[in-house]
Amino acid sequence: MASEQSSHHVGDVEDVDALDRRKILILYGSETGNSEESANDLERMARRLHFQTLLEEMDDVKLSDLLRYTLVIFVISTTGQGDLPKNARKFWKSLLRKRLPPDCLAQLKFTTFGLGDSSYFQYNWAARKLHKRLEQLGAVEFLPRGEADERHEDGIDGTFLPWCQTVRTYLEKECPLPQGLMPIPPDVQLAPKFTIELVEQNLVMGTSDERIPDTHVVMAESTSQAENISRPLPTAVPQTTASQKKTPTKYHRQRNIDNHGRELNGEAALSSHADTSPHSIQQLKYELEGEERVSTHRTLVHLSNGIAETWPRGADILDRPNILKDSAIRDPLEDHAKIQEGPPPSLLPIPDSWCGIVGENIRVTPKSHWQDVRQLVLRIGPRVGKNGIVENIRPEPGDVAVIYPKNFHRDVQALIDLMGWGDVADKPFRHSSLSSNLPGITPKNCYPLKNSTLRNLLTHNYDITCIPRRSFFAQIAGYTEDSTHGERLREFADPGRSDEFWDYTSRPRRSILEVLQDFPSVRVPYQHVPSLFPVMRGREYSIANGGVLLDDQEHPDDTMVELLVALVKYRTVLRKTREGLCSRYISSLTPGTPINIVLRRNKIPHIITQPSRPLIVVAPGTGVAPIRALLWDRKKTADEIKEQCAQVFLFYGGRNRKADFFFEDEWAALNVNVVHTFSRDQPHKIYVQDRLLQNYQTVCDFLRKGAAVCLCGSSGKMPEAVRLALYDCMVKGEMAIDREQAKAMFHDKFVYWEEVW
Repeated sequence: MASEQSSHHVGDVEDVDALDRRKILILYGSETGNSEESANDLERMARRLHFQTLLEEMDDVKLSDLLRYTLVIFVISTTGQGDLPKNARKFWKSLLRKRLPPDCLAQLKFTTFGLGDSSYFQYNWAARKLHKRLEQLGAVEFLPRGEADERHEDGIDGTFLPWCQTVRTYLEKECPLPQGLMPIPPDVQLAPKFTIELVEQNLVMGTSDERIPDTHVVMAESTSQAENISRPLPTAVPQTTASQKKTPTKYHRQRNIDNHGRELNGEAALSSHADTSPHSIQQLKYELEGEERVSTHRTLVHLSNGIAETWPRGADILDRPNILKDSAIRDPLEDHAKIQEGPPPSLLPIPDSWCGIVGENIRVTPKSHWQDVRQLVLRIGPRVGKNGIVENIRPEPGDVAVIYPKNFHRDVQALIDLMGWGDVADKPFRHSSLSSNLPGITPKNCYPLKNSTLRNLLTHNYDITCIPRRSFFAQIAGYTEDSTHGERLREFADPGRSDEFWDYTSRPRRSILEVLQDFPSVRVPYQHVPSLFPVMRGREYSIANGGVLLDDQEHPDDTMVELLVALVKYRTVLRKTREGLCSRYISSLTPGTPINIVLRRNKIPHIITQPSRPLIVVAPGTGVAPIRALLWDRKKTADEIKEQCAQVFLFYGGRNRKADFFFEDEWAALNVNVVHTFSRDQPHKIYVQDRLLQNYQTVCDFLRKGAAVCLCGSSGKMPEAVRLALYDCMVKGEMAIDREQAKAMFHDKFVYWEEVW
């Protein structure tokens, strides 16, 4: 018996040692959050296999840290012209040091997964460069590299999901669990990495008798800079009257009663994406069972306007190809029933941000036009730098401004009511971390206000209106006691049901809030908000002014920053309006509103900024914004050195000349020869690539003079079509024999800058 006990004890020690050696480091480089989300999925998968995991931005680790882990997985996107994301560039520079021995990473086992867009010329270059450099330093690939293409019919998941399963299979085979220890099943929730907890009121205010300030009032700490520059401004957008704050509803403790006092039905989840009437649930079941069997391109349920208005979230089968956006008169996007209360103007303590106020917010397209494009003018004041020196923001050509959106009061209140958080919504909270391995107590890039209430966090920090990822459904399935709801949620989380997941989320652009409204039995503890809702990310917009346009003649200490923003707003054939989170926020901004932005440098080839260099520019739509900044900067430089700017050949495209010919009156003063095309002003559509081919001789003449080429605008088919047109121009102009030779010559001999989004 003693020997058996001793043997069992030794086995336990060996098992503990084996678990201690199960360490995975997952690093990501991300601009828009896709790589970070994919890295999170990998980390959750590894945790279910009992690995000790650390998830970090690439710039947050040193090379020596890599050798402390059994395996390292890199997840990285490609930005710009084959560049690494900004949060990976410091790490990349450390890999390029010349003094590194060629075998310094010989003990490292790694793999990489790249996220890219095949419409870009340098598709997934960042992952390929990283993979090659790691191998040059002796690192050993334990699994072939994976590459995802956003143009895949299933998006990133089309490649990522099978690759993630391959990683799991490898880990289960090469790193087996100790005997008797099983993987954590999908229906068991993982412990949250971050939580929030209530703060004692007397710790916040100094006494328990004092009240927490109204969350809709601008906080003095965060707006003091804005007050310093809040001088009179021209009115461009009418002010809206804020409605009174709603009284939060109390938490409904009966799990079978929703927040509207209605009894929950076990089959309620089946009605999550179709309209119905209160007396025909069986008919609904029949229709939805049929929906799962037939093609998504067929009309399954014909909805009446009466039913759509009676049942919340009834008319909500959205299909991106059916978006109505050609006739603003026939299908107006504005909801005239109500003017929603905008978000509060409180400013977050975002590192390295600049504080300013909104000067103008002008719609530059007519109301009859299908798209609302805004010229947003911001006046940014000086700030005190790290060394105590007053500094001014000074954008350069190609730079972008990052705007941090906010959720609207109506949506925040809807979530609070739905979850039953009314009793704690306006009490102060603080974040906490449940793991000593985590570098901080808040999620990455989360910057809460001082003494944030739950309402503050939901307004400023956590995104409740984005499209949920698959892992979201797996998480909320653990927060319902309704077996039918739980089963349906786990089905959406099942990688084998990608079509259903896509039809329910991405196709209709269904938000997290709407999903929770579809499954009202889900009750998320407020403590788990940081682990369930993604952190709200800033949106990048190209700065549209440069040179003398940056100067504020009335207030020389301030700097003017202009943005040209096409608001994301559309309606489907079922007449449900969708808006982008930041578009909605920008449309609500009125003159005098405090705002903070982050300036991100986006270096362009220096030769393009030289006024003596001729340019060929292709910039349809709002792609003309960074070009305008560049040309005004060139003009200022030319005026200072008393030289004339070289000629610029601009190919501009839009839909209608009277609607979206942006900055038309400025081009002559900038010595710009504009060749324009408006696709809807004639019976047959003409695009910028067509105009390039029609002017091939002039294009070749400019190239022979050493012109640089700039391409700015939306990603997709346009950039590739323009590049092919440029190659064909060279062939027609007898600069190359065929397209392949033209392509090699173009990218070898000429300066080319591409900025697409």
